[in-house]
Amino acid sequence: MAFNVTKQRNFWWTVSALLTIGSILAMVISWFTIQAPLRPSLDFVGGTRIQIELACAKKNTCEKPLTTAEVQVILDEEGLGNSSVQVLDKYTLSVRTKTLVEEQRTKLLDTLNQKIGTFDPETGQIDTVGPTIGQELFRSGFLALLVSFFGIAAYLSFRFQRDYAFFAIVALLHDVLITLGVFAVLGLIAGVEVDSLFLVSLLTIVGFSVNDTVVIYDRVRENFVNTPELSVDEIVDNAVSQTLTRSINTTLTTLLPLVAIFLFGGSTLKYFALALIIGFVAGAYSSIFIASTLLAWWRGRSNRTKIVQA
Repeated sequence: MAFNVTKQRNFWWTVSALLTIGSILAMVISWFTIQAPLRPSLDFVGGTRIQIELACAKKNTCEKPLTTAEVQVILDEEGLGNSSVQVLDKYTLSVRTKTLVEEQRTKLLDTLNQKIGTFDPETGQIDTVGPTIGQELFRSGFLALLVSFFGIAAYLSFRFQRDYAFFAIVALLHDVLITLGVFAVLGLIAGVEVDSLFLVSLLTIVGFSVNDTVVIYDRVRENFVNTPELSVDEIVDNAVSQTLTRSINTTLTTLLPLVAIFLFGGSTLKYFALALIIGFVAGAYSSIFIASTLLAWWRGRSNRTKIVQA
């Protein structure tokens, strides 16, 4: 029995439209709040990041947790009022500020030690990235994403036809926008930052999603040749049904290790895995419910059932 995905196409399109609009809205709100669609890490904006932990945390002798308010007061006194402050695990402090030279970093650390408490020098981390390097990294990552989209469009146009390529790109944009939207919300609510690994995750999502779409499209093309007497909707429904088990199994087996990384990995890998989880789920959804139904709608509307052989 065929899975009638085309019959409920308006429902799937509405769900995707709401998710996409919500993602764009989240990025707009983020832009007006922090002047960026996503909260950028040091990798992109440059500056100095200091992460330090109270020495009492190792011995469980801390009397009270750190608060961003008390740290912000100290930063204001030091002329660093525009800095970003986060408290991690109650007793770990992360401060991101403008680029500081060694003398300025030492002075700030001494002040924090005196006014807040003694910090453990062994667990402290100080990173400095120049703004030029950060901007170049962002440009390179964005260019890589654009090249991947154009490359995929060219490949699908050559292997299938241009309408196949167009709707595959629509599905990919859907997946990327949803991932961006979730991280825009996380940036506003939990202060989650995106770094160079996030760009890698977007490229990985694009590759995974288009692979799933190609599998369905390949079966659609075969069905057009083997069962030309069927309607376009029936052909697409059959193609989705024939590849559904494979799509679900592939997605689930890919998600299992990613969930493990998210639950037990470090902070950097944790959000990398989360981005992949969101993108892979969105990719599996869009391949089945968006790319295929859009193609069926377009082919039925234009009555174009002739398929070029690969």
